[in-house]
Amino acid sequence: MITQNIETVIIGGGQAGLATSYWLKEHGREHVVLERAGHPGHVWRQRWDSFTLVTPNWMFRLPGFDITGADPDGFMPREAIIGAFERYVAVNGLPVAYGVEVTAVAPLAGHPGYLVQTQDMAITAQNVVIATGLFQRARIPAFAAGLPATVEQLHSEQYRNPAALPPGGVLVVGSGQSGCQIAEELQKSGRRVFLSIGGCGRAPRRYRGKDIFAWLEAIGFLDRPPGALPSPAARFAANPHVSGAGGGHDLNLHRFARDGITLLGRLRGAAAGHITLAADLHASLAKADQFETQLLDRIDGYISRNGVDAPFEARPVWRDGFDQPQLTELDLAAVGIGAVVWAAGYSFDFDLVKLPVTDADGFPVQQRGVTNFPGLYFVGLPWLHTQKSGLLAGVGEDAAYIAAHIAEQAAA
Repeated sequence: MITQNIETVIIGGGQAGLATSYWLKEHGREHVVLERAGHPGHVWRQRWDSFTLVTPNWMFRLPGFDITGADPDGFMPREAIIGAFERYVAVNGLPVAYGVEVTAVAPLAGHPGYLVQTQDMAITAQNVVIATGLFQRARIPAFAAGLPATVEQLHSEQYRNPAALPPGGVLVVGSGQSGCQIAEELQKSGRRVFLSIGGCGRAPRRYRGKDIFAWLEAIGFLDRPPGALPSPAARFAANPHVSGAGGGHDLNLHRFARDGITLLGRLRGAAAGHITLAADLHASLAKADQFETQLLDRIDGYISRNGVDAPFEARPVWRDGFDQPQLTELDLAAVGIGAVVWAAGYSFDFDLVKLPVTDADGFPVQQRGVTNFPGLYFVGLPWLHTQKSGLLAGVGEDAAYIAAHIAEQAAA
């Protein structure tokens, strides 16, 4: 096996890895980005045809690259996002090696540094930056095997458009941003839709004259540190549902119910053509309502305290979802379901790092991405430093911190 020596290896060619590469290049530090796919920003390619950013274009903040263009308040479609990542690599001349899968990262024996093993070669490095993100493995429960073979199953990353699904109704599992947007698209296409929801929150697209993300920035919501969380498990909560499609609009489960989508509680199992459900539909709806109420109260308080000129807005109160029964079982054939779209998120796994570097939840133990193992870093995960650490709007700040740390250690 060929062995090379490179000062810093970045694993992952998404937004986190590319932003770190940009800053390391600014510091003049030798490095390479290893990306398993054949192109940068692969996770964005695994989105449906009509996908757009949920955040406004002005929040696309890769360092040294302004792509907001003439429509800063718009929502970039998938193809434009993909093109932006490709241009980012080309314009900045970032050293990305594609089609390289890292299989292990282990400490070197006898002296500082790490051995990075891939399918074709080994690399020794003083520093390794793990930038693989949280979206590593599509989450589909084991009981999905109990669904009939006649029902097509796919994860949200495989969904492309309504026409690509078999005839019949569709069960969408998960009420985060992906699940709600896919359910809405399917319903508008004329499909009968069933949506299994959880406790994900809701936010309006615009409020009191501004996009909701403008308010989130103003009130410091995205700058909250991990210590602001009620528990470590809250790091993995789904983002509030809102949409950038069609110029941006609200998503509301009660409106879904009014439009004909059948809302269901959490899935608990599947067997003999039936699914079993928790009787928690109304409780989950109440959580989504409460999240929006508390968020808008926080924004109202900020406006009042700071004398911000923002017209008062009374939000409509929707209750339609509470009129739907809390089903505990559903016969898939009886209601004509021909496909299930799993939109319950992803799981993550950092087992490629052969060191005790994660906590009981499998999340890296670190301080703003810096671990207790010299030269080993993480970037691009939510709540590394703040909530926005994993977002396009915040990853560049964390990447700059990691790159500066590497440069300082090299100069010491």
